[in-house]
Amino acid sequence: MDIDAYRYRHILLPQTSASEKFVSPRSGPRGPYKTPQRDRRRHSAFLLEQIKNTDQKARLYAGERTALGIDAEDGIYLQFKSDPDFELKFESLEFRPSGIELLAVKKLASGIYATVFVPEGKLNIFINKIEKYRAELTRAGRFRNKDLVESISDIRVASLESLWTDDHAVFPKLDESIWWEVWLRGGLNKEYMSSFFRQESPKLGIRVSIDEVNFPDRSVLLAYGTIEQMSHSVNLLNCIAELRKAKENPEIFTSMSPKEQHELIDEARDRIVPAQSDEVAVCLLDTGINRGHPLIENHLREDDMHAYDPAWAVTAHDSHGTEMAGLSLYGDLIEVFNSNNPIELSHQLESVKILPPHGQNDPRLYGFITKESIARTEVSAPHRRRVISMPVTAPDDRDRGQPSSWSAAVDQLAAGAEDGIKRLLILSAGNTDHIFRHNYPENNASEGIHDPSQAWNALCVGAYTEKIFIDQTSYPGWMPIAPSGDLSPSSCTSMIWQRQWPFKPDIVLEGGNSARVPGRDEADYLDSLQLLTTHWQPLEKLLTVTGDTSAATSLAARMAAILLSEYPDLWPETVRALLVHSADWTEAMKSRFEPITSRYNKEELIRHYGFGVPNFIRARRSAGNSLTLIVQDELQPFDKIDGVCKTRDMHLHTIPWPRDVLESLGETDVEMRVSLSYFIEPNPARRGWRRKHTYASHGLRFEVINPLESVNDFRQRINKAARDEEYGGTSMPYSPNWFLGIYLRSKGSLHSDRWTGSASQLAQCPYIAVYPVAGWWKERQQLGRWNRNARYSLMVSIHTPQTEVDLYTPIISQISAPIEISTRSEN
Repeated sequence: MDIDAYRYRHILLPQTSASEKFVSPRSGPRGPYKTPQRDRRRHSAFLLEQIKNTDQKARLYAGERTALGIDAEDGIYLQFKSDPDFELKFESLEFRPSGIELLAVKKLASGIYATVFVPEGKLNIFINKIEKYRAELTRAGRFRNKDLVESISDIRVASLESLWTDDHAVFPKLDESIWWEVWLRGGLNKEYMSSFFRQESPKLGIRVSIDEVNFPDRSVLLAYGTIEQMSHSVNLLNCIAELRKAKENPEIFTSMSPKEQHELIDEARDRIVPAQSDEVAVCLLDTGINRGHPLIENHLREDDMHAYDPAWAVTAHDSHGTEMAGLSLYGDLIEVFNSNNPIELSHQLESVKILPPHGQNDPRLYGFITKESIARTEVSAPHRRRVISMPVTAPDDRDRGQPSSWSAAVDQLAAGAEDGIKRLLILSAGNTDHIFRHNYPENNASEGIHDPSQAWNALCVGAYTEKIFIDQTSYPGWMPIAPSGDLSPSSCTSMIWQRQWPFKPDIVLEGGNSARVPGRDEADYLDSLQLLTTHWQPLEKLLTVTGDTSAATSLAARMAAILLSEYPDLWPETVRALLVHSADWTEAMKSRFEPITSRYNKEELIRHYGFGVPNFIRARRSAGNSLTLIVQDELQPFDKIDGVCKTRDMHLHTIPWPRDVLESLGETDVEMRVSLSYFIEPNPARRGWRRKHTYASHGLRFEVINPLESVNDFRQRINKAARDEEYGGTSMPYSPNWFLGIYLRSKGSLHSDRWTGSASQLAQCPYIAVYPVAGWWKERQQLGRWNRNARYSLMVSIHTPQTEVDLYTPIISQISAPIEISTRSEN
């Protein structure tokens, strides 16, 4: 790559979109559920008898409430179950106007289980449904409520385990007291539910923490007690929606063996050019930073050092935070010391200590801790634009892509759901267990990305490595575990996640390598395979080594801060997308999953490496033959018409295409890359995440007009795509020009794909549509979010291998020209 050619700033386009009403064509509802063969009368009688038995339990619980003086809403939790290998029509179990609420859904080998709260006097709704199934026909000649009733194999009073949506393996033993993560139901009444639970729990011997995280129709807090005590709370308090195990304290990586290079520090300090202002910072949530290090002291002010707990000292209590601080400022210090160039810094540091100096935190909601910690920096320096870097994760992967209270809080923070402030958060993917790293690469595939890095809105960073040098004189027979350009042995993946969840990580950066110990099934660290950074006790030594996904995350935070400094008008959504947009897979990555023409291999590729390694030169600048266009816009996805929420806006963007230049290139191969980035508002209750219970507030998609396709035909194709996705799939024809295609690129809230073809074909593709797909803003209109706007960043790059071509100048010349949308066929 000719670095000098990348001398142009990216083009931030003015208004390019025309907004038009977007209505997905109506189609019939989803077809009948696959249900077992049922004897209608016998099945009806069986279910009605089960409901009768639950009514007796409800009266028993009401009496216990009176005896204990608990003023709770009368009602009961019911558990509905399907047969194995059959679906349960769980969405039809909720009747909000009657107060009947679907709380939790989980799928086990024995069937699908749905837990529902039914207020006193509302059991008759289910009785009526079943009786109509037994006796009434629809106009089409089907028995009423057939799909719902036949999908149910069993109804019983829910137990404590019915509300447990975490991994069954971590369910506590009978007499074991643990901290439970309690998700309270409530919707618009969630404040009352929280106050009520805190007031009544002590009567049952339950201790409740002060922390609390709030989502649109859930509140989450921690409670300490046994199975028996929590069972009483479920049966008597009637305010719990689901239960999980509270996260254990995040593990901090051990420090690496140091290298003594004191003489380099003084020489490097003479070359440092400090940031010109304090407008941009990397905010590091970690174990604190020792600002006494000579490479840090001038770039971290004392009043920018904080701690979650005011009782803790704000200075570092172990090595990890200071090591990450060095990488966040300078990158790998080996590159700094191997150069004589000025060291130009674009940003400063902020530090929030989120872990205690001794032992572990008391059990806390880490989502709450993260919110409180970020708030300290924002109150201290409200003017500052910051990259929030959190190279700390929970030590387990049991969520398997499902949102947790921590990851949902991260999504909420990024989206500004509570205060309107959008934030750029960068998280580490989490590290594999060191004991098993010699089982590379199978071990990476079997260890899932750690909480909270499944967050949709955060940039999740995994690790790859190019470090393979081992001095055979000092370490004879030792060999690097990962080949150059492939995944680091430390990096977790999303291979074990359920397939509906986003691909993570988003990108990978250098995280170091491990070495195979001769004669033993064992992996170990070597200094030569790690990154060089600042030591946390500079009076003892100034330099040390570090690695893993924490190091990769710190490198990504540095890149993001540089972009924020160079492009002050860019949104957090845009900076996140620029790093992904510039990324590509190494040859080692692609060769692992040959042939990458199959959809399955493409999915494995992304679940291991995300979109690959960012090319920071391309992320920062454009060239004449390789340029990036950026659009920042917003639309209103939904509207309410006659009491019904529907999709509302679609944006049709006219891109100032260098058509004449592209046509002159004829059959020359070119590449177009399109990325769409936006932040969703989370709704993390585990209720199946389908239609009205979806996790995301809304979804956005992009489509590019095809060569020879008229704009009207393009609109119809988009409508069909939106309709197909709403009803559970896509029938869009496969296009060989796109690498991923609409199915693989449509997960999460960051979508990126690349198109390859001839320049003459690309010349005919100047229109890009951004359109909404369903989310809970639309489906759960009672929560009052249906009329909100959604921001998005859209970026388009064109790249041709012919370096003498100038695509940049003709685009610049068009920017001030009026934008018109053609309705004719593009020939």
